[in-house]
Amino acid sequence: MPLVAHTSLPAFEKLRQRGEKVLTLKQALHQDIRELHVGLLNMMPDAALIATEIQFMRLVGSCNQIAQFYVYPFTVEGLARSEESHDYIDHYYNSFAEIKEMGLDALIVTGANVSNPSLDQESFWEPLKEVIAWAQENVTSVLCSCLATHALVKQLYHIDREPMPAKLWGVYPHRVIHNEHPLLRDINTRFDVPHSRFNAIHREPLERAGLTILIESEVAGVHMAVSPDQYSLVYFQGHPEYDTNSLLKEYKREVDRFIKGERSDYPLEPQHYFCDDAMVIAEHHRQAVLKALEQGIEAPAFPDAHIEPLLDNTWRDTAKSIVNNWLGLVYEKTNFERLRSQNRSA
Repeated sequence: MPLVAHTSLPAFEKLRQRGEKVLTLKQALHQDIRELHVGLLNMMPDAALIATEIQFMRLVGSCNQIAQFYVYPFTVEGLARSEESHDYIDHYYNSFAEIKEMGLDALIVTGANVSNPSLDQESFWEPLKEVIAWAQENVTSVLCSCLATHALVKQLYHIDREPMPAKLWGVYPHRVIHNEHPLLRDINTRFDVPHSRFNAIHREPLERAGLTILIESEVAGVHMAVSPDQYSLVYFQGHPEYDTNSLLKEYKREVDRFIKGERSDYPLEPQHYFCDDAMVIAEHHRQAVLKALEQGIEAPAFPDAHIEPLLDNTWRDTAKSIVNNWLGLVYEKTNFERLRSQNRSA
C-alpha cells in the first residue's frame, strides 16, 4: 500500500512525479486501512540529504502490506549542516521530542559522514545513543544502513569496525546465507548490492555477539545481519537504497575534488558499475581533465549525461523485497501486540 503525504515534505511530490503512488491525507482518511508509522533518522550529509529521503521513502512505499505508511524524517544534533539545510530541516523535519511523543512502529537509520578516528568521538555519537536507547524500548524494529550499522554494533556489542586497505566502492555480487529467514522470503539467492566505505565489520565478531549473518559477499563481506532475537535490529553494511546513478554522483564529486586540488590522485571508477562503453567515456574524460590541468585551462564538464543511460540497476528489486518483508514482520508484531492488548482490556 502507498505512502501518505501527511506533511508538505517535498519528497512526496517528487515521488509522485517519478510514478510512485502517494495518497493525500484526505484520501488516506477515507480508507479503513491500518497505519504503520516509520521514522527516518536521516544523518546523511547535505549533498545526499534529500536524495536519501526519497530513496528510503520509495522503498517503504513499494511495500505490499495492507497498511498505509506514514514516514517521519528527523535528525540528530552534531552533524555539520549548511544554513540552507538547517532551514530545510527546521521546516520539514520532526524533532526527536516530537517523535517520542507520537511513537513509531519502525525506524530506519541512515549512514553519515565521519571525521574522527573513532566513532565515539563524533559529535552525533551521544544523540544517536539516545535515539537507539529509546527505540529499543519503544519501536518494534530498527533498520540500519552502512555507517549506522557500524555505530550501532559498536554501541550495543562493543565491536569496532576495521579500516580496509582501500575504499570498497562499487557494485558487488552477494549470496543469501539463510534462505529460510522471514526477512529473506521470496528473494533471489544471488544479487548485487552497492557499497561505498573505507571500513568494515566482519563476520566473526558479529557471530560471537550472537547476530545472525543473512547476506554475504566474497569481496564485500557481510552485507546483512540481524540481532539475536531475529527481528528488532536489522543491519545493512551496503547501500541497497541507492539510486541507479548514486555511485555515479559520488564518482563525479571525487573527480571534482581532484580538479579543485582537494585530492592528489584521480579517482578510480566504482568497481563492476560501468559497462565497457561507460568505461571508455570515463577514461576519455580523465585524459581530457589531466590535459586541461597540465595546460592550465578549465577542465571539461563531467559527462554524466552520456554515462548515466549506460548504467544498470541490479539491486533495487531485491532491496524492495527485503524492506517489504521487514515491514511485514513489523506489521505482524505490532498487530499481535495490539490484539493482545485488546484481549487484556476486554
